[in-house]
Amino acid sequence: MLIWFLPVFLVFLLVGLPVFFGLLAAPGLLLWMNGQERDITLLYRNVYNGMDSFPLMAIPFFMLAGELMNRGGITLRLVEFSQALMGHLRGGLAHVNVLSSMLFAGLSGSAVADTSALGSMLIPAMEKQGYSRRFAAAITAASSVIGPIIPPSGIMIIYAYVMGESVAALFLAGIVPGVLVGLGLMGMVKLMADRYDFPVASRKQTWGERGQAGLKAFFPLLTPVIILGGILGGVFTPTEAAAVAVAYALLIGLFVLRTLTLKEIPDVLNRAGITSAVVLLLVGAAMAFKTVVSLSHAPEIMAETILALSDNPLVLLFLINLLLFVVGMFLDAGPAIIILGPILGPIFTNLGVDPIHFAIIMSVNLTIGLATPPMGLVLFVAASVSREKVENIARAILPFLAVEIAVIFLVTYIPALSMTIPRLTGFAD
Repeated sequence: MLIWFLPVFLVFLLVGLPVFFGLLAAPGLLLWMNGQERDITLLYRNVYNGMDSFPLMAIPFFMLAGELMNRGGITLRLVEFSQALMGHLRGGLAHVNVLSSMLFAGLSGSAVADTSALGSMLIPAMEKQGYSRRFAAAITAASSVIGPIIPPSGIMIIYAYVMGESVAALFLAGIVPGVLVGLGLMGMVKLMADRYDFPVASRKQTWGERGQAGLKAFFPLLTPVIILGGILGGVFTPTEAAAVAVAYALLIGLFVLRTLTLKEIPDVLNRAGITSAVVLLLVGAAMAFKTVVSLSHAPEIMAETILALSDNPLVLLFLINLLLFVVGMFLDAGPAIIILGPILGPIFTNLGVDPIHFAIIMSVNLTIGLATPPMGLVLFVAASVSREKVENIARAILPFLAVEIAVIFLVTYIPALSMTIPRLTGFAD
């Protein structure tokens, strides 16, 4: 009977129950109906145990660093630098939107933060230049999924925590896929710009002007260098790297750029605390949900079902990508990873797929699900920022989703794209 936990959970989602409560109510109800009241206590105790983890402390620290960077005007400097490089192209502001997301990804690792911070600046600016509001919101939502792919990434920290993988290896494996998504989106923007005669954002700037814009963005752009450099050099752990990122953001905001004031710190802490609490509660609930997954023997049943379809890993990877894509339409990436990672990961590892490679396949697929209709979280954030209907944004985002799906399959069937950097740095076999 416990095997019905997932359908019951989906029903709760469809009737509008928040994900956190659905993750607890579905298994709790089934345990009660199955006469396993003692296990209900274990279920809810695991909510706290799921959050009580030193590696997970990296998540609130990275979110705080992103808030400090955003409040300190760092986002504006990244946009100005992007515009200095690409504003002269046809469809310049759309290109700037994508490049800004790629640069911002190295600071926050959050798709929601990307959509909110960049969307509030670039969507109105794109409207003034003649872009439709729904297109501006769509390219903002589509490019924001780069945030959790290029390191640092909260989703990859969660995957590493659940599956016992190296955070550093996952961070390194996400660099090329994240860049591929960005380049693919720019390619689609260019095709659309030529066809629909998009406007040029600004004149072509001189190398001196680009250098000045680069100097303004220099200190923010050092953030991912410090994070990855420190981790790879063995100076600090990923969790400590997140704390260093916060200290660095405070340093450049208060004393170097002087764009942040002490009066703003309480509000920054409040916003970061609320966002972190939401994520950690979801992680705790999902870890409790995972308890019922093991009690129900769902991993063994699903493994038998999957292996009965085919014994060819390439065919199974195709089918799993379809499954993950559908799951991403309805479920946030963090809970989906915690629920499905322990089920799917061992199956494909036994089939000879490198665990880091599968981690990237799963992370990239579910991250792109954040921008996928009907329940993609960043679609709703983009709708809120742009005041455009979600269904209009969902239609406009389809060409960009096609590009991102193509990247998923490239990463799936060409392991070198994600595995080369970890192998060169000694983090993978």
